[in-house]
Amino acid sequence: MLFDYHMHTPLCGHATGHPREYAAEAIRKGLGEIGFSEHNPMPEKFDDWRMDLSDFSRYLELLEEARKEHPQLPIRLGLECDFIPGREAWVRQLGQKADFDYLIGAVHYITPDWDVDNPLKLDRWKQQPVEEVWTRYFRALAQAAQSGLFDFLAHPDLVKKFGHIPKGDLLPYYREALDAIEASGMVIEVSTAGLRKEVAEIYPSPKFLQEAFRRKIPVLLSSDSHAPGEVGHEFARALKLVRETGYRELTAFRKRQKIRIPIS
Repeated sequence: MLFDYHMHTPLCGHATGHPREYAAEAIRKGLGEIGFSEHNPMPEKFDDWRMDLSDFSRYLELLEEARKEHPQLPIRLGLECDFIPGREAWVRQLGQKADFDYLIGAVHYITPDWDVDNPLKLDRWKQQPVEEVWTRYFRALAQAAQSGLFDFLAHPDLVKKFGHIPKGDLLPYYREALDAIEASGMVIEVSTAGLRKEVAEIYPSPKFLQEAFRRKIPVLLSSDSHAPGEVGHEFARALKLVRETGYRELTAFRKRQKIRIPIS
């Protein structure tokens, strides 16, 4: 049974389609269940790509509407939460606002004013060495894992999105984050979203995934859909990568509890 837990709604301002359309696409593609994980609201506005706090109740309503129209498809409730040092208490507070099935941890910001995957800030890459950017990113990812706030981590090597990649062996950049993920018992997503970006590669890289498997870090598949047609995008390719790496099960969630799903 395949499932897709990383999907967005128009409430973030850069996605299209009602959740009912995502659900219909999931059924068409034979997925066993899905989950929505809108970008978490923050107490104040400092970017334009997340749900407003005032829209949170509407978020829950949209999912209920999709559930009523597609009762045969389990639709889980999640939230994609930015890990930003100093905002941990806010994330804990958000986690109490609904009966979540999972919270996804994500690193977008490596400095207070640089969301490293933002195409409007590409000039920032010219201002410091790529090695420094990667070091900051994976250190933040390690802190996200250590925080204990999340159930799994999104797009683990998002920093490669635009194709800015250090030369040589990348394992030294990954190691701190992998150590923290392993120690925390967290799950990581294998995201096909990278295939739709400039880097044209699944998140994470095969090298990262191989090291995760060696450390027995569990995985799940995701699409990071921002449009109905992206649901389950290239899952056959992602599943092939996961199986070739050695994995024989995926990890699902119910009320923030892990459930092992064998790969048939």
